[in-house]
Parts: sequence; structure tokens; C-alpha cells
Amino acid sequence: MNITIESVENALKPLREALNSHKLYSNLASVNDIKTFMEQHVFAVWDFMSLLKALQNHLTNTSVPWTPVKHPSTARFINEIVLGEESDINEFGEPKSHFEMYLDAMQQIGASTTNIEAFIKKIDQGIAVSKAIEVLNLPKGTKDFVAFSFKAIATKAPHKIAAAFTFGREDVIPDMFFQIINQSEQQHKASYSKLTYYLERHIELDGDEHGPLSLKMIEELCGNNQIKWTEALETAQDALRYRIALWDGISALITSNKALA
Repeated sequence: MNITIESVENALKPLREALNSHKLYSNLASVNDIKTFMEQHVFAVWDFMSLLKALQNHLTNTSVPWTPVKHPSTARFINEIVLGEESDINEFGEPKSHFEMYLDAMQQIGASTTNIEAFIKKIDQGIAVSKAIEVLNLPKGTKDFVAFSFKAIATKAPHKIAAAFTFGREDVIPDMFFQIINQSEQQHKASYSKLTYYLERHIELDGDEHGPLSLKMIEELCGNNQIKWTEALETAQDALRYRIALWDGISALITSNKALA
């Protein structure tokens, strides 16, 4: 039986359902819960850009002298996402990356940016991701999630990187973030203006534009090669499992914090 984009999506349904019905969402009931969530999730916001940049390196031509790429439509899609993610417009009309918007939202609600800023500083110093994150006091699920992303990048296989990018992120974020907005807007709505803007931008881009295009990217990269389709499916399943494990860790942290309060 040949694997297609439809069969991949069907195979992922149980994991998607487990993700979208995760107990984490019902745990996001207070400002402190949202802070805890963001302090961990920011690492997923950060490593998304590395997956994207890896795809840009593989699927567009960033070298000199330039030559035409194999898949112009995929190259256009990747460049469009880079434009939106690396230099979008915030609520004041200022160019900012989505990562920086997320940090702004964290600071607005009083979430700690200490860990992510220390991590970025180490990366700027040339320290390997694995070493930079290992010294931080983070749940295993957060560290493992970042490690998986860089394991996918290290394969240098565009179809695997694209599968981690598409099914672990782009295809999941709209459903996931709608649930978070529904929980977070129940109280203290004013303090979530930057977070709400960030989430709505993701939902607008990922649901209406990037989601469907990312599925076409997978089709183009796998083509008629069933080995690639199998590897893409396995990577997609792993991406969702690591996302669920990330959610497990954050949910446990929220529960632990409530018990200590």
C-alpha cells in the first residue's frame, strides 16, 4: 500500500487527538499557569526557527554564485515563512521576529525569561545546543523536545526536517493555540494583549496559508519515493510524541506549582 499525504494524516489522527485533548489545556486556569506554560514553550518557539532555517538552507539557494533551485514553489513557501517568522509586524507596526514577540508577551504577563535568555547567550557564544540546554533547570520533556528538533536537522534530509516542521508544528499550532486562547482569555484579558496578538498571527498564517502549503511541501519532497514517505511518517509521529511529552512536562510542572502554592 502506497503512503500518501492523506494516509499520513490519517495515521497521525490518534496522536493529534491526544495532543488536542491534552489535560494541559484545562490546567491553564490562572495567570501563574500561563507563566509556567510560556517559560517552557518559549524553547519550542525558539527551535522552530532552526527547523525553518535548516529548510531554507536545503530548499532555497543561499550560496554564491546562485543557481536555480529544484522546487521553486517550495522555495517560495519557505521564503514566505521566513519573512513572516523572522521579520513580521507586531501590534505597533514594528518589524520583529515571532520569537521576540513571544518574549515581549512573556515580559508583559510577568513570566520569567531568565532561562531562555541564558540559553540564547550561550548559543551566541558558540556553545552547542545540547550543552547550552543541559545546564538549565528545565523539565526533561522540554530538553528532549529541543533535542529531537536538532536530531531531525542533523539528518540533513529535507523530507524528515519538513515532516518535523509540518506535522509537529505548522499543522498542529492552530488547533493547539485556539485551546490556549480559550483558556487564557477567561481572566486578566488585558495582560494577554501581546500573547493574544502573537497567537492570532500564528493562527492566521498557519491555518489559512502555511498549513495547507506545508502539506504540499511534503508531497513535493517525498514524490513517489515510498522510503521517504515512510521516513516522513515516522518523523511526524515522533514529532507529535515529543510535543505530547513536552505538554506532559509542562502540565506536571503546573500541578506541582499549585501544590506548593
